[in-house]
Amino acid sequence: MKSMMPACALSMLLSPVALAATIAMDDQSQIKTSPVSSHGPEYFQPPLESELPDNAYGKMVKDGYALFVDTKRQAPQFVGNGLNCTNCHLDQGRMANSAPLWGAYPMYPAYRKKNDKVNTFAERLQGCFQFSMNGGTPPAADSREITALSVYAYWLSTKAPVGVELPGRGYPDVAQPAGGYDLVRGAAVYKDQCAICHGDNGQGQKVGADYVMPPLWGKESYNWGAGMHRINTAASFIKHNMPLGKANSLSDEQAWDVAAYINTHERPQDPRLVEGSVEKTRLKYHANDGVNAYGQTINGVLIGVGTQ
Repeated sequence: MKSMMPACALSMLLSPVALAATIAMDDQSQIKTSPVSSHGPEYFQPPLESELPDNAYGKMVKDGYALFVDTKRQAPQFVGNGLNCTNCHLDQGRMANSAPLWGAYPMYPAYRKKNDKVNTFAERLQGCFQFSMNGGTPPAADSREITALSVYAYWLSTKAPVGVELPGRGYPDVAQPAGGYDLVRGAAVYKDQCAICHGDNGQGQKVGADYVMPPLWGKESYNWGAGMHRINTAASFIKHNMPLGKANSLSDEQAWDVAAYINTHERPQDPRLVEGSVEKTRLKYHANDGVNAYGQTINGVLIGVGTQ
């Protein structure tokens, strides 16, 4: 929408094309505090870069920051599309109502229905690489990438309570409108609000080889196993974060309509594909996974065959 995302997909902060391979966090303007709503709760405030110690811990936080905002460049062997972590977790993982890291880290270990087990935070990050980043085999739990990202998340959570669901933690739910969603209306919302940043065909925008606006469908977007493929999840992200700089300007109906429009377009296959069958994969992984189009026939087309 005038920016909207995938998603780990949809986001839409500008991708850090101008950042060097090693990002120095010496510019205070890069490290902001989370916003405080004048009409809602006061959100948790993560620390500032000036509070980082000048030691190995501080360096590891900076390494995690670099990976978070410039994932494709920093960890190309683990990213199979055009996304960075900050595309789904805006403002460098700091923004309330955009699944901020300070709201996630203190809640792990946690049971996840997605894989029916208790996950560590490292395993949660591995899932982001596998699904949202379409990265195939994710980094090992003790890898440099997972360690640095975990340390960055830990630092953003400094002084946050453990095991407490803080206001602004995820993407606040947006109830499905009584009349359901409408793909025709969604196409109109996309054209009016989203295409200017993400392209008429959801392809995103590039400067050179780097995306400055992420692709929302197609081979460079999140795959069918990513949480953002759920229409309800995408609608919540969109409602509270898009268009970029105009959060909450869309109605609930518009958010659902455009989320459905985006998530009925093809994207890379779910890596958990069962016996090469979309229908069997839907039954096992998607039938009870929120509102989604995977494995359904819409306008005579089976959704979920994937794109290469």
